[in-house]
Amino acid sequence: MPTSRKGDGDPAPAAPAIAATGLHKAYGEKTVLDGIDLRIPAGSVFALLGPNGAGKTTTVQILSTLIAADGGRAEVAGHDIDSAPDAVRAAIGVTGQFAALDDLLTAEENLLLMADLLRLGKREGRARARELLTRFGIADVARKRAATFSGGMRRRLDLAMTLVGDPRVIFLDEPTTGLDPRSRRTMWETVRELVAGGTTVFLTTQYLEEADQLADRIAVLDGGRIVAEGTADELKARIPGSHVRLRFTDPEEYERAAGVFSGAARDEENLALRVAGDGGLDALRALLDRLDASGIRADGFSVHTPDLDDVFLTLTGHGTAGTAADTPLHVKETLR
Repeated sequence: MPTSRKGDGDPAPAAPAIAATGLHKAYGEKTVLDGIDLRIPAGSVFALLGPNGAGKTTTVQILSTLIAADGGRAEVAGHDIDSAPDAVRAAIGVTGQFAALDDLLTAEENLLLMADLLRLGKREGRARARELLTRFGIADVARKRAATFSGGMRRRLDLAMTLVGDPRVIFLDEPTTGLDPRSRRTMWETVRELVAGGTTVFLTTQYLEEADQLADRIAVLDGGRIVAEGTADELKARIPGSHVRLRFTDPEEYERAAGVFSGAARDEENLALRVAGDGGLDALRALLDRLDASGIRADGFSVHTPDLDDVFLTLTGHGTAGTAADTPLHVKETLR
Protein backbone atom coordinates (compact mmCIF):
# COMPACT_ATOMS: atom_id res chain seq x y z
CA MET A 1 0.00 0.00 0.00
CA PRO A 2 1.48 3.39 -0.91
CA THR A 3 2.71 5.69 1.84
CA SER A 4 3.83 9.28 2.09
CA ARG A 5 6.68 10.71 4.17
CA LYS A 6 6.70 13.64 6.54
CA GLY A 7 10.25 14.91 6.82
CA ASP A 8 12.66 12.20 7.90
CA GLY A 9 10.16 10.34 10.09
CA ASP A 10 8.41 7.07 9.53
CA PRO A 11 6.09 6.71 6.54
CA ALA A 12 2.63 8.11 7.19
CA PRO A 13 -0.22 5.69 6.53
CA ALA A 14 -1.86 6.00 3.13
CA ALA A 15 -5.05 8.02 2.99
CA PRO A 16 -8.18 5.86 3.21
CA ALA A 17 -10.19 5.26 0.06
CA ILE A 18 -13.35 6.24 1.97
CA ALA A 19 -13.57 8.26 5.16
CA ALA A 20 -16.83 9.45 6.71
CA THR A 21 -17.67 11.12 9.99
CA GLY A 22 -21.11 11.58 11.50
CA LEU A 23 -23.17 10.93 8.37
CA HIS A 24 -26.81 11.69 9.05
CA LYS A 25 -29.87 11.36 6.84
CA ALA A 26 -33.57 11.61 7.59
CA TYR A 27 -36.73 11.59 5.54
CA GLY A 28 -39.29 13.59 7.45
CA GLU A 29 -39.45 12.15 10.94
CA LYS A 30 -37.74 8.91 9.96
CA THR A 31 -34.00 8.88 10.64
CA VAL A 32 -32.25 6.58 8.21
CA LEU A 33 -28.62 7.26 9.18
CA ASP A 34 -27.90 8.45 12.68
CA GLY A 35 -24.27 9.56 12.61
CA ILE A 36 -22.15 6.80 11.10
CA ASP A 37 -18.35 6.82 10.85
CA LEU A 38 -16.34 4.89 8.26
CA ARG A 39 -12.65 4.50 7.43
CA ILE A 40 -11.93 2.09 4.58
CA PRO A 41 -8.34 1.40 3.42
CA ALA A 42 -7.51 1.50 -0.27
CA GLY A 43 -7.31 -1.85 -2.03
CA SER A 44 -9.68 -3.65 0.33
CA VAL A 45 -13.22 -5.02 0.42
CA PHE A 46 -15.54 -3.45 2.99
CA ALA A 47 -18.95 -5.05 3.54
CA LEU A 48 -21.92 -3.25 5.07
CA LEU A 49 -24.52 -5.63 6.48
CA GLY A 50 -27.92 -4.89 7.91
CA PRO A 51 -31.60 -5.81 7.73
CA ASN A 52 -33.87 -4.31 5.10
CA GLY A 53 -34.35 -0.60 5.74
CA ALA A 54 -31.19 -0.31 7.86
CA GLY A 55 -29.73 2.39 5.61
CA LYS A 56 -27.26 0.42 3.46
CA THR A 57 -28.42 1.78 0.10
CA THR A 58 -28.75 5.29 1.54
CA THR A 59 -25.11 5.11 2.62
CA VAL A 60 -24.05 4.11 -0.89
CA GLN A 61 -26.16 6.87 -2.43
CA ILE A 62 -24.58 9.50 -0.19
CA LEU A 63 -21.01 8.35 -0.72
CA SER A 64 -21.53 8.15 -4.49
CA THR A 65 -23.03 11.71 -4.49
CA LEU A 66 -26.45 10.54 -5.71
CA ILE A 67 -28.12 12.18 -2.70
CA ALA A 68 -26.92 14.67 -0.11
CA ALA A 69 -26.46 13.90 3.58
CA ASP A 70 -28.22 16.08 6.15
CA GLY A 71 -25.12 16.14 8.33
CA GLY A 72 -21.57 14.92 8.66
CA ARG A 73 -18.83 14.85 6.04
CA ALA A 74 -17.12 12.29 3.85
CA GLU A 75 -14.27 11.92 1.40
CA VAL A 76 -14.09 9.32 -1.35
CA ALA A 77 -10.81 8.75 -3.23
CA GLY A 78 -9.47 11.86 -1.49
CA HIS A 79 -12.30 14.16 -2.64
CA ASP A 80 -14.98 15.76 -0.48
CA ILE A 81 -18.43 14.56 -1.53
CA ASP A 82 -19.96 18.01 -0.99
CA SER A 83 -17.31 20.39 -2.33
CA ALA A 84 -15.91 18.16 -5.11
CA PRO A 85 -18.71 15.85 -6.27
CA ASP A 86 -17.49 15.78 -9.89
CA ALA A 87 -14.06 14.58 -8.77
CA VAL A 88 -15.71 11.86 -6.67
CA ARG A 89 -17.83 10.71 -9.62
CA ALA A 90 -14.77 10.57 -11.86
CA ALA A 91 -13.04 8.23 -9.40
CA ILE A 92 -15.86 5.79 -8.65
CA GLY A 93 -18.09 3.20 -10.23
CA VAL A 94 -21.52 2.16 -8.96
CA THR A 95 -23.40 -1.08 -9.54
CA GLY A 96 -26.89 -0.95 -8.05
CA GLN A 97 -29.28 -3.66 -7.01
CA PHE A 98 -30.64 -3.95 -10.54
CA ALA A 99 -28.58 -4.10 -13.73
CA ALA A 100 -28.58 -0.69 -15.46
CA LEU A 101 -28.57 -1.96 -19.03
CA ASP A 102 -30.29 -0.83 -22.21
CA ASP A 103 -32.00 -4.01 -23.33
CA LEU A 104 -32.36 -2.71 -26.90
CA LEU A 105 -28.57 -2.48 -27.26
CA THR A 106 -26.03 -5.26 -27.62
CA ALA A 107 -23.43 -5.94 -24.95
CA GLU A 108 -20.81 -4.12 -27.00
CA GLU A 109 -23.12 -1.17 -27.64
CA ASN A 110 -23.86 -0.84 -23.93
CA LEU A 111 -20.15 -0.60 -23.19
CA LEU A 112 -19.55 1.87 -26.03
CA LEU A 113 -22.43 3.99 -24.77
CA MET A 114 -20.78 4.15 -21.36
CA ALA A 115 -17.47 5.05 -22.98
CA ASP A 116 -19.20 7.92 -24.82
CA LEU A 117 -20.80 9.14 -21.60
CA LEU A 118 -17.37 9.16 -19.98
CA ARG A 119 -16.02 11.08 -23.00
CA LEU A 120 -13.44 8.51 -23.94
CA GLY A 121 -12.08 8.77 -27.46
CA LYS A 122 -13.58 6.44 -30.05
CA ARG A 123 -10.42 4.33 -30.34
CA GLU A 124 -9.93 4.19 -26.55
CA GLY A 125 -13.60 3.35 -26.00
CA ARG A 126 -13.56 0.46 -28.48
CA ALA A 127 -10.35 -0.91 -27.00
CA ARG A 128 -11.79 -0.69 -23.50
CA ALA A 129 -15.01 -2.43 -24.60
CA ARG A 130 -13.09 -5.31 -26.22
CA GLU A 131 -10.94 -5.70 -23.11
CA LEU A 132 -13.93 -5.85 -20.77
CA LEU A 133 -15.95 -8.19 -22.99
CA THR A 134 -13.05 -10.63 -22.90
CA ARG A 135 -12.35 -10.13 -19.21
CA PHE A 136 -15.94 -10.92 -18.21
CA GLY A 137 -16.34 -13.86 -20.58
CA ILE A 138 -19.01 -12.30 -22.79
CA ALA A 139 -16.99 -11.60 -25.93
CA ASP A 140 -18.80 -14.41 -27.76
CA VAL A 141 -22.15 -12.67 -27.21
CA ALA A 142 -20.90 -9.12 -27.76
CA ARG A 143 -23.31 -8.59 -30.67
CA LYS A 144 -26.37 -9.98 -28.88
CA ARG A 145 -28.96 -7.72 -27.27
CA ALA A 146 -28.82 -7.45 -23.48
CA ALA A 147 -32.49 -8.46 -23.31
CA THR A 148 -31.49 -12.02 -24.24
CA PHE A 149 -28.96 -12.39 -21.40
CA SER A 150 -29.38 -14.54 -18.30
CA GLY A 151 -29.29 -12.95 -14.86
CA GLY A 152 -25.63 -13.85 -14.35
CA MET A 153 -24.61 -12.48 -17.76
CA ARG A 154 -26.54 -9.27 -17.14
CA ARG A 155 -24.72 -8.81 -13.84
CA ARG A 156 -21.36 -9.37 -15.49
CA LEU A 157 -22.15 -6.86 -18.22
CA ASP A 158 -23.40 -4.38 -15.63
CA LEU A 159 -20.14 -4.65 -13.69
CA ALA A 160 -18.15 -4.37 -16.92
CA MET A 161 -19.95 -1.09 -17.64
CA THR A 162 -18.99 0.13 -14.17
CA LEU A 163 -15.33 -0.51 -15.02
CA VAL A 164 -15.23 1.35 -18.33
CA GLY A 165 -13.84 4.42 -16.58
CA ASP A 166 -11.27 2.36 -14.60
CA PRO A 167 -12.58 3.56 -11.20
CA ARG A 168 -10.47 3.55 -8.05
CA VAL A 169 -13.48 2.85 -5.81
CA ILE A 170 -16.46 0.65 -6.70
CA PHE A 171 -19.77 0.54 -4.85
CA LEU A 172 -21.57 -2.77 -5.23
CA ASP A 173 -25.07 -2.55 -3.79
CA GLU A 174 -26.29 -6.15 -3.35
CA PRO A 175 -24.64 -7.17 -6.63
CA THR A 176 -25.52 -10.88 -6.52
CA THR A 177 -29.20 -10.63 -5.58
CA GLY A 178 -31.14 -13.17 -7.60
CA LEU A 179 -28.09 -14.95 -9.01
CA ASP A 180 -27.67 -18.71 -8.87
CA PRO A 181 -24.75 -20.07 -6.78
CA ARG A 182 -22.47 -20.57 -9.80
CA SER A 183 -23.00 -16.99 -11.05
CA ARG A 184 -22.55 -15.66 -7.53
CA ARG A 185 -19.17 -17.36 -7.18
CA THR A 186 -18.11 -16.04 -10.58
CA MET A 187 -18.91 -12.54 -9.33
CA TRP A 188 -16.87 -13.19 -6.18
CA GLU A 189 -13.85 -14.14 -8.28
CA THR A 190 -14.26 -10.92 -10.26
CA VAL A 191 -14.32 -8.86 -7.06
CA ARG A 192 -11.17 -10.58 -5.80
CA GLU A 193 -9.39 -9.82 -9.07
CA LEU A 194 -10.39 -6.16 -8.87
CA VAL A 195 -9.07 -5.81 -5.33
CA ALA A 196 -5.85 -7.63 -6.25
CA GLY A 197 -5.37 -4.89 -8.83
CA GLY A 198 -5.70 -2.15 -6.19
CA THR A 199 -9.39 -1.29 -6.50
CA THR A 200 -11.39 -0.60 -3.34
CA VAL A 201 -14.79 -2.30 -3.14
CA PHE A 202 -17.64 -1.11 -0.91
CA LEU A 203 -20.13 -3.97 -0.77
CA THR A 204 -23.63 -4.19 0.61
CA THR A 205 -25.15 -7.63 0.69
CA GLN A 206 -27.90 -9.76 2.18
CA TYR A 207 -25.78 -12.89 1.77
CA LEU A 208 -23.72 -13.32 4.92
CA GLU A 209 -21.56 -15.98 3.27
CA GLU A 210 -20.67 -13.37 0.65
CA ALA A 211 -19.35 -10.97 3.28
CA ASP A 212 -17.51 -13.82 5.01
CA GLN A 213 -15.85 -14.85 1.74
CA LEU A 214 -14.93 -11.42 0.39
CA ALA A 215 -14.68 -8.73 3.04
CA ASP A 216 -11.51 -7.61 4.79
CA ARG A 217 -13.72 -5.75 7.26
CA ILE A 218 -17.43 -5.85 7.97
CA ALA A 219 -19.73 -3.31 9.59
CA VAL A 220 -23.21 -4.16 10.85
CA LEU A 221 -25.75 -1.37 10.41
CA ASP A 222 -29.00 -1.36 12.38
CA GLY A 223 -31.38 1.45 13.18
CA GLY A 224 -29.20 3.93 11.33
CA ARG A 225 -26.14 3.21 13.47
CA ILE A 226 -23.13 0.95 13.08
CA VAL A 227 -23.50 -1.50 15.94
CA ALA A 228 -20.32 -3.49 15.29
CA GLU A 229 -17.30 -3.45 13.00
CA GLY A 230 -14.32 -5.75 12.50
CA THR A 231 -13.08 -8.74 10.58
CA ALA A 232 -15.44 -11.69 10.20
CA ASP A 233 -13.51 -13.61 12.86
CA GLU A 234 -13.57 -10.64 15.26
CA LEU A 235 -17.34 -10.32 14.91
CA LYS A 236 -17.87 -14.04 15.41
CA ALA A 237 -15.73 -13.95 18.54
CA ARG A 238 -18.16 -11.45 20.10
CA ILE A 239 -21.03 -13.92 20.01
CA PRO A 240 -21.43 -16.61 22.67
CA GLY A 241 -21.49 -20.19 21.50
CA SER A 242 -17.87 -21.08 20.68
CA HIS A 243 -16.96 -24.49 22.01
CA VAL A 244 -14.80 -27.57 21.56
CA ARG A 245 -16.59 -30.87 21.08
CA LEU A 246 -14.73 -33.83 22.57
CA ARG A 247 -15.68 -37.30 21.32
CA PHE A 248 -15.06 -40.64 23.07
CA THR A 249 -15.65 -44.30 22.38
CA ASP A 250 -14.76 -45.54 25.87
CA PRO A 251 -17.54 -44.75 28.41
CA GLU A 252 -15.00 -44.69 31.26
CA GLU A 253 -12.83 -42.11 29.48
CA TYR A 254 -15.97 -40.09 28.77
CA GLU A 255 -16.97 -40.09 32.45
CA ARG A 256 -13.46 -39.14 33.58
CA ALA A 257 -13.43 -36.22 31.12
CA ALA A 258 -16.86 -35.13 32.33
CA GLY A 259 -15.41 -34.96 35.83
CA VAL A 260 -12.49 -32.80 34.66
CA PHE A 261 -14.75 -30.46 32.65
CA SER A 262 -17.64 -30.33 35.09
CA GLY A 263 -19.32 -27.41 33.34
CA ALA A 264 -19.37 -29.09 29.92
CA ALA A 265 -22.63 -29.98 28.22
CA ARG A 266 -23.01 -33.76 28.00
CA ASP A 267 -24.17 -35.81 25.02
CA GLU A 268 -24.71 -39.24 26.58
CA GLU A 269 -25.90 -40.90 23.40
CA ASN A 270 -22.81 -39.97 21.38
CA LEU A 271 -20.33 -39.91 24.29
CA ALA A 272 -19.41 -36.32 23.56
CA LEU A 273 -18.74 -33.24 25.67
CA ARG A 274 -19.25 -29.63 24.60
CA VAL A 275 -16.67 -27.47 26.40
CA ALA A 276 -17.32 -23.74 26.16
CA GLY A 277 -14.46 -21.46 25.10
CA ASP A 278 -13.55 -18.60 22.81
CA GLY A 279 -12.40 -20.91 20.02
CA GLY A 280 -8.89 -19.45 20.11
CA LEU A 281 -5.62 -21.31 19.96
CA ASP A 282 -4.66 -20.53 23.58
CA ALA A 283 -7.96 -21.89 24.91
CA LEU A 284 -7.59 -25.02 22.80
CA ARG A 285 -4.04 -25.59 24.00
CA ALA A 286 -5.15 -25.21 27.63
CA LEU A 287 -7.94 -27.74 27.09
CA LEU A 288 -5.55 -30.29 25.57
CA ASP A 289 -3.10 -29.73 28.40
CA ARG A 290 -5.82 -30.53 30.95
CA LEU A 291 -6.63 -33.75 29.09
CA ASP A 292 -2.97 -34.79 29.04
CA ALA A 293 -2.45 -33.89 32.70
CA SER A 294 -5.41 -36.09 33.62
CA GLY A 295 -4.24 -38.95 31.43
CA ILE A 296 -7.44 -38.84 29.37
CA ARG A 297 -7.46 -39.68 25.69
CA ALA A 298 -10.22 -38.27 23.48
CA ASP A 299 -10.90 -40.07 20.21
CA GLY A 300 -11.48 -36.82 18.37
CA PHE A 301 -12.43 -33.21 18.73
CA SER A 302 -13.54 -30.27 16.63
CA VAL A 303 -13.76 -26.52 17.13
CA HIS A 304 -17.15 -24.91 16.59
CA THR A 305 -17.75 -21.16 16.31
CA PRO A 306 -20.82 -19.03 15.63
CA ASP A 307 -21.16 -17.99 11.99
CA LEU A 308 -22.17 -14.61 10.56
CA ASP A 309 -25.83 -15.62 10.72
CA ASP A 310 -25.50 -15.72 14.50
CA VAL A 311 -23.65 -12.39 14.47
CA PHE A 312 -26.34 -10.77 12.32
CA LEU A 313 -29.27 -12.05 14.36
CA THR A 314 -27.67 -11.08 17.64
CA LEU A 315 -26.33 -7.63 16.77
CA THR A 316 -29.27 -6.31 14.77
CA GLY A 317 -31.84 -6.95 17.45
CA HIS A 318 -33.61 -9.58 15.34
CA GLY A 319 -32.53 -12.30 17.71
CA THR A 320 -31.20 -12.45 21.23
CA ALA A 321 -27.73 -13.07 22.56
CA GLY A 322 -29.03 -16.22 24.19
CA THR A 323 -30.16 -17.77 20.93
CA ALA A 324 -26.72 -17.78 19.34
CA ALA A 325 -25.55 -20.67 21.48
CA ASP A 326 -28.64 -22.66 20.62
CA THR A 327 -28.52 -22.29 16.83
CA PRO A 328 -26.66 -24.84 14.68
CA LEU A 329 -22.99 -23.92 14.80
CA HIS A 330 -20.65 -23.81 11.86
CA VAL A 331 -17.82 -26.33 12.13
CA LYS A 332 -14.87 -24.09 11.41
CA GLU A 333 -12.04 -26.55 11.64
CA THR A 334 -11.71 -30.22 12.39
CA LEU A 335 -8.51 -30.59 14.31
CA ARG A 336 -8.23 -34.30 14.73
